[in-house]
Amino acid sequence: MTTPVDTLTIDVQTHADGRARLAPQGELVRGCADALAGALAELPPGVRRVDLDMAGVTFMDTAGLEFLDTLDEHGRRHLVQVSATGWTGQPLRILELAGLDTTDPLRPAREGRKPTGSAPRGGSAVAVERTERLSQLQQEVDQLRTAIVSRPVIDQARGVLMAAHGCTPQQAWDILREASQRSNTKLRTVAAAVTAGAQPGGPAPPEEIRLALRTAVARTAGGPAAR
Repeated sequence: MTTPVDTLTIDVQTHADGRARLAPQGELVRGCADALAGALAELPPGVRRVDLDMAGVTFMDTAGLEFLDTLDEHGRRHLVQVSATGWTGQPLRILELAGLDTTDPLRPAREGRKPTGSAPRGGSAVAVERTERLSQLQQEVDQLRTAIVSRPVIDQARGVLMAAHGCTPQQAWDILREASQRSNTKLRTVAAAVTAGAQPGGPAPPEEIRLALRTAVARTAGGPAAR
């Protein structure tokens, strides 16, 4: 049985000895805890142990900590043993920054070290530091996701500039970056304006972007001014 939700699927296997093995595949992002709750709710009666194999998880933000809370809550409510092992890559780094056990992060959670939420009033300096590091980590994750989403339109804009001005991929990137700095505009916005303007009947970039592109092309590619 496989439970899909956006970028996450959970393969569920049950065994006659009362064990259930869940293998998430994909990303632990918003909605992942609901996906796990649904998979756990469908487990047959008689399951005495739930083991999650996290080797297939490739990305995790702080929503992944809610995912772990959901598993821990299931274990407490149904009086079954639960574990989440096999962490690798970026999710493993998240656990390290959160100060959790990288072998099985549910072990410290059961000892009262909750992996989510803010530090309690009067809490230790370690708890406060962990909360601050998680907040910083979330900002880094958000920036990474923005970069990933922006990459396709930036690549398209580079292609437009290469075709229009005979420049190299690196020169096209330098043009976009300089135009972004000169116009005080986000790089993605500049790229989107270039891509839109290249379409038949497409709108011309705003004047500040157009002027910045013209200067950047002249400086970088040594060609005529950008239209």
